Amino acid sequence: MLRAILFVIATSVVTAPGFALADRIKDIASVAGVRSNPLVGYGLVVGLSGSGDGNSGLTRQSMQAIISRLGLEVDAQDLNARNAAAVMVTAELPPFLKPGQNIDVTVSTAGQSKSLQGGTLLMTPLMGADGEVYAIAQGNLVVGGLGVEGGDGSSIMVNIPTVGRIPRGATVERLVKTAFLDSEYFVMNLHRPDFSTAGSVADTINETFGAGVALALDGSSVRVRAPANPAERVSYMGILENLEVEPAEPPAQVIVNARTGTVVIGGQVRVTPAAVSHGSLTVRVNEDFNVDQGATVINGGDGVVVAPGEPVVTPDTEIAVEQENNPAFVFDPGVSLSSLVDAINAVGASPADLVAILEALYRSGALRAELIVI
Repeated sequence: MLRAILFVIATSVVTAPGFALADRIKDIASVAGVRSNPLVGYGLVVGLSGSGDGNSGLTRQSMQAIISRLGLEVDAQDLNARNAAAVMVTAELPPFLKPGQNIDVTVSTAGQSKSLQGGTLLMTPLMGADGEVYAIAQGNLVVGGLGVEGGDGSSIMVNIPTVGRIPRGATVERLVKTAFLDSEYFVMNLHRPDFSTAGSVADTINETFGAGVALALDGSSVRVRAPANPAERVSYMGILENLEVEPAEPPAQVIVNARTGTVVIGGQVRVTPAAVSHGSLTVRVNEDFNVDQGATVINGGDGVVVAPGEPVVTPDTEIAVEQENNPAFVFDPGVSLSSLVDAINAVGASPADLVAILEALYRSGALRAELIVI
């Protein structure tokens, strides 16, 4: 009976009008406890073409430990890690993955190796935060970078040759348990907490599945009653996360990136009556010199004689002042985002000028929004 009800609900959700501008619940929220888990391990990459760690003690000890497990005895001092590299291996274990399935891994150098090109990762256990081994990684690396160094010290590097990936390079060995099949309720956590959106999500679920099924716990979480039969939970969740909800409009904010000059103004930003005058004053000073030939007058028996003298240098300074006559523009009550941007663009404001205008409006109390500088 429940399967038939779920099919009718799914059909009505897909064909119901009025949801064209809404978002699916799966796009604005996630199920508590259903998440990926980071894995990390320490391993050894071999088969490098002279770009390994060299005489690194850590790498030689790692090589000795691996060789010892294979039944051979060797002294670490007799080993050379020129073709081997100590690496850190990381991966993400998605939820519900079962033993025997594969995941991608990323391999990064931990020592002095300059490139992992052509290397092979030896069997590496990957552990979770609890110290338990959840996957085993091994395989040939795919490296997208290239590094070349000459004998005179010159070098060239393309991308990053010290990091590589192994697609499907780890096999899952342990299942991460979740409460998805056992818990009485599902908890949907919003990606962006908002009381209005949480209430809308709960109302939409109750309208679809019946009153009392969903309850907004706070501005971030909505509790949903789960089916008693575990076999019906997957279908139930598939329909629930595809329900469409119109999220509440975000708060009025102006985001300013002080390093790049990027300014993002939210759609709900309003400005109270204010007058803004924007202009620039330019002062130019040209320093020049006039040089005149000096003369010396001598009275002798033959009359007056004018002899050349030392040149006379006199400064000639020219100062010019220019000011753009940009008129002040006035914001009426409740001016919207588009009018605000159009008015600021009309005076030819640069990003730095725009930030100054917005900050002045905020300080005066005319900008009805939160000003955030990142």
